[in-house]
Amino acid sequence: MATEQQIRAAKQRFGIIGDSQALISAIDRALRVAPIDLSVLIIGESGSGKESFPKIIHENSPRKHKKYIAVNCGAIPEGTIDSELFGHVKGSFTGAIADHKGYFEEADGGVIFLDEVAEMPLSTQARLLRVLENGEYLRVGDAEVRRANVRVVAATNRDMLREVEKGKFREDLYYRLSTVQINVPPLRERGNDIKLLARKFARDFVEKNRTDEIVFTDDAFRKLEGFSWPGNVRQLKSVVEQVALFEAGNTIDDATLRQYMPPTPDTAMTVQSAPTFDYNAERNKLFSILFSLRDEIESLKQQISGNTDVAPAHFSNNVVELQRPTNALIPYEESEPAAPAEEPNYQTIDVEAVPVKSLEETERESIKSALERNNGRRKRTAEELKISERTLYRKIKQYGLDEKK
Repeated sequence: MATEQQIRAAKQRFGIIGDSQALISAIDRALRVAPIDLSVLIIGESGSGKESFPKIIHENSPRKHKKYIAVNCGAIPEGTIDSELFGHVKGSFTGAIADHKGYFEEADGGVIFLDEVAEMPLSTQARLLRVLENGEYLRVGDAEVRRANVRVVAATNRDMLREVEKGKFREDLYYRLSTVQINVPPLRERGNDIKLLARKFARDFVEKNRTDEIVFTDDAFRKLEGFSWPGNVRQLKSVVEQVALFEAGNTIDDATLRQYMPPTPDTAMTVQSAPTFDYNAERNKLFSILFSLRDEIESLKQQISGNTDVAPAHFSNNVVELQRPTNALIPYEESEPAAPAEEPNYQTIDVEAVPVKSLEETERESIKSALERNNGRRKRTAEELKISERTLYRKIKQYGLDEKK
């Protein structure tokens, strides 16, 4: 195990605050693997401080006088990441106007930190595996095999085994990268470290911006320690800096701190889900339309039959009966049943027995009625019918409605 002095020196060198056992264990692991030239995979949530551990490894390794290059794999477009990591030759693609060294060539003899390595495309993963196994790589568009003596330290906030199961990350590369694995604890598991970090962030803000100091009460610290901090150290720093800015010179208690804390499932506004489709209401609307149509057909039937009980001889026997469908036919949530109303006396209606006017007859009657309502004034008639006067003139002539005739 690394000595207490080595751990304290690493914390001071890289600004690591905290004394939790999980954090000390991660620092100890980084110090112990640093002198041994093995690949390392650092696992930790976003904002937990993973970026400090590759530096601890580099500074305590035989490569400490060589280059250290940090690469965010998630920030490089898929189409250019091979070129960025391994270089390219002139003319290998549009825009390649000269030969270009990649990060592996630049860091020869040193350390490359591949952050967000799980975001790396599968094609690039194959290239990386070759470098890890035998130190060989090809520039994009080149056939010449090159060699690089580089130690790789990778980091991710993903569950790598799950990524392997989903086919998004090569299994052989995962085991090659994770020769040694370091787990960086999330802030919520670091206990009293939250209080130490809050004081540090507040003090740094005051010194940098020359504002008045703030003092946290015990209940404020308890609130900070009881929060889950999904954004980890980065999120805590953001909250403390807001408090230090707007509450400069004040004592920060639980009530004051609550105004700046991120929303929790209990306090966050609930997002309204999309409204549930009301099948019952839609069914009632449909019934209303059907029954209105039935009444109109019944009225027409009475007019045609002269209000007699015997239907005309030309009524056919093809009939349609309008009935309420059973609830089982339309899935919807049962609401509280209303008081039963008197059931109407449904009748069998012959829909083929109703004579239907042609479109031309309907149009002629509409124009004639509009002319009568407007005392033959064609301009007003056209405006009422929402057609042009020219169209109205043509229709009047077509249907023989010219008042001069």
